[in-house]
Amino acid sequence: MALKSNSKIFLWKSISHCWREAVAEGIGSFVLVFAGTGAVMVNQISNGAITHLGISFVFGAVVAALIYTLGHISGAHFNPAVTLAFWTSGFFPKRRVLPYILAQSLGAVIASALLLIALGRVANLGATVPLEGNWLQSLVLETVLTFILMFVIFGSGLDRRAPIGFAGLAIGLTVGLEAAFMGPITGASMNPVRSFGPALVGGIWQHHWVYWVAPILGAQLAVLVYRQLSNGFRDIQ
Repeated sequence: MALKSNSKIFLWKSISHCWREAVAEGIGSFVLVFAGTGAVMVNQISNGAITHLGISFVFGAVVAALIYTLGHISGAHFNPAVTLAFWTSGFFPKRRVLPYILAQSLGAVIASALLLIALGRVANLGATVPLEGNWLQSLVLETVLTFILMFVIFGSGLDRRAPIGFAGLAIGLTVGLEAAFMGPITGASMNPVRSFGPALVGGIWQHHWVYWVAPILGAQLAVLVYRQLSNGFRDIQ
């Protein structure tokens, strides 16, 4: 009982210290899922008017726009895998990890619920599932995709040696690119909450664990590699 009470106190203190940032993360995750998975749903409703490349563009464009809009407030994570990678690399305080992930998850769920109300149960609400149930294939590919994404985030967004002002463009282009060439196989999630929102609201849990394990693993691999390339992150600041 005491442990449960202490956990609530810890969570409340964590949220109270960063509630503005957490709200920004929730809004950003909402917009990301609403626009991205909404494009998937509208594409089916309109008999392919948006096209796969159009959906990829939407995901990339919305990520870029959100980074420029909210990056100065919350850091523009919108992704638990990114939040955890920032924490393990030493660029993000531990007390903010849980509030950020809760806010990201809530934003994604609200977006999927609103899409269900507005558009109906079409295209599995944009849920990500492995092609033909091949979870191992998706596990490997999602790990690689997220490694690439996190690697670009470190190189363009955190490293002081990178050109200033281009992080949003570089990261958005990476998301769009990866969605374009690997979306038909894995859904190109690279983001646990992007998959969690449609899964929870739509009740589509087929191999859902892949879309948590692979992005987190891929992002952590990027931490290990970029740490080596940046002299233990000493050159990055």
